[in-house]
Amino acid sequence: MNNGTDAFDARILAELQSDARLSMAELGRRVHLSPPAVTERVRKLEASGVITGYRATVDLNRLGYGIRAIIRVGRAEYARVVKLVQQTPEVVNAYNVTGEDSWILEIAVIDVAHLDAVVTKFCILAETSTAIILNRVREYQPMAPARREDVKPPLRKLSNA
Repeated sequence: MNNGTDAFDARILAELQSDARLSMAELGRRVHLSPPAVTERVRKLEASGVITGYRATVDLNRLGYGIRAIIRVGRAEYARVVKLVQQTPEVVNAYNVTGEDSWILEIAVIDVAHLDAVVTKFCILAETSTAIILNRVREYQPMAPARREDVKPPLRKLSNA
C-alpha cells in the first residue's frame, strides 16, 4: 500500500470514515486489534497527516438550505477570489482548478433569490456559470489508500483493419 499504510490501517481508515465517533475499543474490535494497538495506529495516522481531522456531517436541507449549486468561475485574480470565498459563508467547498474555469465552488443557499445574490458576488470578478444540484448520487465516499495495482487501463477500440 501507499504512504506506509498496511491492511490494518486501511481497515481503520474505512471504519473511521464511516463513523468517526467509534470508541477505540469498538474500532479495535472491528479491525481485530487491541485498543492500545488501534489507538497507536490512529495516532500515527493523525501524526503523518493521513487523518486530517474529524467533523460532523450535516444535512444542509434540514438547516434551511433548500438549494445547493455549483458555480464555475472563469479566470480571475486568485487573491480576490480567495478573499471573496472566505467572506461568503454559503460556499461549502471551493476548488482552484485547471481548464476553462479557474474555480469550482459548491454553495448552499435558501432559495433562488439567495442564489442570485451569491452568484452576483462572483459575477463581478469573472464570467460564471451556475448549475443547481438536483440529486446527490455520491457524497463523502470513504477512500482506501491508493494502490497502483488497482488502476485498470482504459478499454481500447479495436480497429477494423
